[in-house]
Parts: sequence; structure tokens; C-alpha cells
Amino acid sequence: MTHPKMINPDYVPEPEKMNVKKGLEGAVIDQTSVSKVTPETNSLIYRGYPVDQLAQKCSFEQVAYLLWNNELPTQEELKQFENKERGYRTVSSEVAELIRLMPKTAHPMDVIRTAVSALGCQDPRIWDKNSNPDKALQLLAKIPTCVAIDIRRRKGQAPISPRTDLSIAENFFWMCFEALPQPEIVKAFDASLTLYAEHSFNASTFAARVITSTESDIYSATVGGIGALKGPLHGGANEAVMHMMLEISDPAQAEAWMKNALAQKKKVMGFGHRVYKYGDSRVPTMKKYLQIMSQIKNETRWITMYEALETVMVETKGIYPNLDFPAGPAYYLMGFEIEFFTPIFVMARTTGWSAHIIEQTSNNRIIRPLSEYTGTAERSL
Repeated sequence: MTHPKMINPDYVPEPEKMNVKKGLEGAVIDQTSVSKVTPETNSLIYRGYPVDQLAQKCSFEQVAYLLWNNELPTQEELKQFENKERGYRTVSSEVAELIRLMPKTAHPMDVIRTAVSALGCQDPRIWDKNSNPDKALQLLAKIPTCVAIDIRRRKGQAPISPRTDLSIAENFFWMCFEALPQPEIVKAFDASLTLYAEHSFNASTFAARVITSTESDIYSATVGGIGALKGPLHGGANEAVMHMMLEISDPAQAEAWMKNALAQKKKVMGFGHRVYKYGDSRVPTMKKYLQIMSQIKNETRWITMYEALETVMVETKGIYPNLDFPAGPAYYLMGFEIEFFTPIFVMARTTGWSAHIIEQTSNNRIIRPLSEYTGTAERSL
């Protein structure tokens, strides 16, 4: 039998086909050494280290270094890393002005998405993949500055210049409020950044890797990640959680509210996860910091409501909270407006995105799945 290749030298065999579940549920599409989620034990590791240990024992800067370099830094390496990051925090007057000119009706995620595009436009190394680690560090340094500028301009306040003597967490509070909170609050915020930093092949990370696989640049991939993270089924869930709690208002009404929502089959944000089935590994740590925030602020309403809602959902449906559930009220108690919860998520997740972008670049193949056509059969005009 004559092989098609002998007849047509341009013949390309059809790719091997396999059917996977909608949403790629359960599909393993590549390998990674950045992080691992183990649903059976409700665990998450970054480069081998349990995330709860990292959040409590390391700074966010140490975790960023780990994600990008596979090892935690020595004291000297950390000092050099911090000094370089702090030197990159200032954004150009053009980027600051672009943020100022954005409509205040625009969601802050749209503003930070646009700002990252502008940062890419100003970088002459945009096609140089070897400079991706340095670009990642610049994004880590500049994105908080952009978010803080947006926070203040919506209040009619002038931006506050970043400082080079503060950590990432401290500096963000300074740029937003021109004051530093108690160390316990800074630690709670710093830990939240670590918990949000990375989470395997989630939707926004996968989006960033798909864009990277086309040999596009790190800024485009980051913008794609921001676009995916904006959705309420992904990063936007922390905002939805706080809006839900404000709607309930009274913790005494939380149990009845949840039972009514479940009876009406409403989607309750902040619960459940595509990977975790028996609880999000990050929740106990973030809940601990929510409890700390409640004590510091002498405001127990949200933690009381949290526990009431959690009890009904777990007992009724066997569905557990995800990280967004404690993070939302924790950020609210820190003084951040609800619409900025997801941009704060971006500040953290840019570390994980960058790690995956660099990993994808190092052993790239374009990500191009097939689809099953369900439209009208072929017809003639």
C-alpha cells in the first residue's frame, strides 16, 4: 500500500486525538517544577516547600526568589534581590499619567492590565527572552506602585512615591495610606501575598503559558493572566465574598442566608475548588491571619459570619472554603477597598506567572488543542 507521504510530500498526518472533559478537568497537559497541588492531602508546595510554612516563616521576597530560582536565598542573595527590586519600584511619569487619565468607572483590574501593557511598551528588551528574569523582577516592583497610584487617585489624592527602605508589603501600605500599620498587620498582608503567589496550572497561569507558547513576550503573557484573573470564577471571587458578607451584614442572619441560598441553588462564592475536594490547603493559614486582624481591629463580625457560613456549607454540602473566603474580609479589615482585592492578587501572582513563563520558554511547544465540531454539517451555497 502506498503511503500518503509518497503521493503528497506535504502530507501531515492527523494528530492523535483524545477526548477530555470540558474545562480540561483532570487533564495533565504538561510538566512543571514550580508547584504541586496534592488533593488527597490538601497540600500545596512551592519548589518542594509547604506553602503554610513559607507563609509563616518566610517573607514574600524570599518566596519570590524561591519561585524564580528553585532555592530559598542566602542572606546575601536576599539582600541583593531586595536592593534590586527596591530600585525598580518607581514608574515613569508617562505610566503614572496614563493611570491618572483612566476613567474612575473602570474596574481597577482594567487599569492594572493597561498599565502592564504600557510597561511593556517602554521596555526595549521586549523580544529578548534572556532578560525575562529581570523583567519579572521589574513587574514585581512596579505593579504595586501602579495599584497604589490607582487607589489614591480614585480618592482625589496625589500618589506617594515608593520607599527603598521598606519591604514590598510595608511599602504598599505606605504608598496607599502614607503610614505603616502594626507589624502584625504587615505580616498578615505579607503572608497573603505568599499564599496567592502560585497555584500550579490555574486558569490565569495556563492563559499566561498559552500566550508564552506562541513566543510572545512576558508582558503580553502577564496581561493575559490579568484578564483571566479578573473573572469572578477565578481571582474576582475574593471581591464577591466581601460583597456577600456586606449583604448579609448581621452574623446572626448568616445561617439562614446560607440555607436559603443553597435551597435556591445559588452559587456561593468563596467555596469549593476544581482541584481541592476536602479543603484548600491555604485556608487554615489565611483564616489564622483573619482572626488576628479581627482581634487587632476589635471587629469580630466577619470572622463570626465566616464560621457560621462555613458550618452550614460543610454540613449541608460537604464543600469547604477556598483561599478567597478568608482573604476577602482580611483585606477589608486592613482598609483596602473591595474592588482592589483582585489587583492585590495580581501583585502576588505575578511571581507565579513569571516562573511559569520562564519555564514554558525553556522547553517550549505551542499549546494548540483540538475541538469537536458540533455545528451545522457541511452544505453548499
